[in-house]
Amino acid sequence: MYKNIIVRMPNWLGDAVMATPILTDLRLFYPDAKITAMCQGSVGQLLTHDPHLNEIFTFKRVSGWIHHLTHKRLTDPLKQGDYDLGILLPNSFSSACWFWRAGVEERIGFPGHWRRLLLTRAVPLPKEIETQHLVDTYKNLLEPLGIARSDTSPTLYVTPQEQRHAREQLRNEGLEPACSIIGINPGAAYGSAKCWLPERFREVALKLLEQPNRYIVFFGDPTTFSLVHQICEGLPSRVINLAGKTNLRQLLALIQCCDVFLTNDSGPMHIAAAFQIPLLALFGSTSDAKTGPYAFGKVIHKHVECSPCYKRVCDRDFRCMKRITSQEVYEEIEHLLDHSCGGTGDAPRF
Repeated sequence: MYKNIIVRMPNWLGDAVMATPILTDLRLFYPDAKITAMCQGSVGQLLTHDPHLNEIFTFKRVSGWIHHLTHKRLTDPLKQGDYDLGILLPNSFSSACWFWRAGVEERIGFPGHWRRLLLTRAVPLPKEIETQHLVDTYKNLLEPLGIARSDTSPTLYVTPQEQRHAREQLRNEGLEPACSIIGINPGAAYGSAKCWLPERFREVALKLLEQPNRYIVFFGDPTTFSLVHQICEGLPSRVINLAGKTNLRQLLALIQCCDVFLTNDSGPMHIAAAFQIPLLALFGSTSDAKTGPYAFGKVIHKHVECSPCYKRVCDRDFRCMKRITSQEVYEEIEHLLDHSCGGTGDAPRF
């Protein structure tokens, strides 16, 4: 029976959300163990207040490959942690090397990237990995522990105080009471190939705002600030642009306020799905089978012959996204609003 468990979480925001069932399943199987999540950068904020965790170990990546592998700010705390079980969700060599150097007793992960010898249990990659959802791929890593494949879905947690602050922030931005909130996330961290055309987000927003009881909240980080500003420029006053204005904890609580969420394949998409916000996700260069909303959400994916290509930038004619029309997105959002608001499209969650 393991008593001190560390889980190396993925570095990408969306992947980290999809990894949260691992934390839930470990806690259910080892109710008395100390469980630590090891996170790079701001991803650790995602797991604040997660009741399945005892500790979050956050680190910053340092420059230089050798320096990164041997950096004492990483290896020393791992050694001091005296962990008897380590679960490696990323497939990187460095993550396995850290656990090996720190003497983590049992080290479980997928092989590859020259790290098999650093693992005590190398779990074969599933044969159906190209069609299996990443949530289920992560769950494969628990099978050597006798933890059967669960139906646990990604889950996130915000506090009542964070929820109050989110509502207050929206009111301060001009949101009026008794209005529906449509969240739109037009960016994606991986690259422009994952992003629907900006002018079509704008067209959908204008169409949705024909109903006077609706507000649209645009989300984005500092890297997509200019994109969101371009989309929002000249739109009616019932558009709230929060791009670059939120930290990760605020983003969670604000997404939870939305009645419907429109997004590309992105971290915010997985956040909305984890909160079970009615959402529409637009896919092109990536696979909705592998990284689509898990167990909750609607997807539009045209499945053209070159998709999924997993490229950051399209080097062809961007047919996967261009074939998604503004009208069909608008109609799907209207359907989601009707469904989430009891058939009226008018009653807000906020």
